[in-house]
Amino acid sequence: MSITHYLEGLIMSLSQYGAFIKTVECGSLTKAAEALGYTQSGISHLLNALEKDMQMTLLIRERSGVRMTSDGQQLLPYFQAICNGYHNLSAKVKEIQRLESGLVRVGTFTSVSAQWLPGMIAAFQIDFPHIQFELLHGTNEENEAWVKNGRVDCAFVRVPGDEQLEIIFLRRDPLVAVLPENHPLAEQPTFPLANLPHYAYIKLYEGIDEEVPEVLELFQAWNLQPEVRFSEKDDYAIVAMVEKGLGISILPELVLKDTGRRVVSKVLDVPAYRDLGVAVRDQSLLSASAQTFLTYVQRWIAEEYGDGDRF
Repeated sequence: MSITHYLEGLIMSLSQYGAFIKTVECGSLTKAAEALGYTQSGISHLLNALEKDMQMTLLIRERSGVRMTSDGQQLLPYFQAICNGYHNLSAKVKEIQRLESGLVRVGTFTSVSAQWLPGMIAAFQIDFPHIQFELLHGTNEENEAWVKNGRVDCAFVRVPGDEQLEIIFLRRDPLVAVLPENHPLAEQPTFPLANLPHYAYIKLYEGIDEEVPEVLELFQAWNLQPEVRFSEKDDYAIVAMVEKGLGISILPELVLKDTGRRVVSKVLDVPAYRDLGVAVRDQSLLSASAQTFLTYVQRWIAEEYGDGDRF
């Protein structure tokens, strides 16, 4: 049976149940027909078809009106439950379409959660205050996996990303050197990358002690071997360690925004950055609330940074 035939059958069954309920309420075919906008023969046809489908008599027609059989009395609550459930379903669908309810599940990581998401969600909820959010924090690989297996609707990821996903580019985030305020190079306009091996280094890693890909590529491109004293998975913990003079680090600029730590960030003297985007499995299959949230994400980035900062 095709979905079209199934839906047609469902609608016909609901019409039959509704005709039965209204006839019982009104006590007559004539009054039920008037209430539902049918002719008397039309409502009789619906009731006859229902009894044929049920293979039992549900109503006894008399000159004074109609009355239910015992079978009809037993089935009436079920017909009512089905019709009420359908009306509730229709109301919920319309509510979701108007974005009066819904859930958006987002995969994210620390710097985006701290610097981007609060503003994005706040802007979205001005217009759609009843949409709920579920945020999952993970590595880039975890975020991509969550999108692919349907655990989240969308996730912030590095670009380029998994070829199986649709990825919307958001912004280029420069890599910067993070130094204590009293560091000898703190007053320099840029940080000379060639000097990196001369200082204790605090490594940001993902997964099993692996350097962040963009930083690893930078070191490989310039044939650098930093003196790694500490390895840390939390980028904000690294900033705190730098503040205490335990070493220096290379981090995305986004991590340093509004940290409040007594550190200095310096642009590197060579080009270095990570590209960030938001990934989905298939935009056409997203819920209305998730699709709308993606629009707000892109709008917020454009307003926060200006089109001139986008690549």
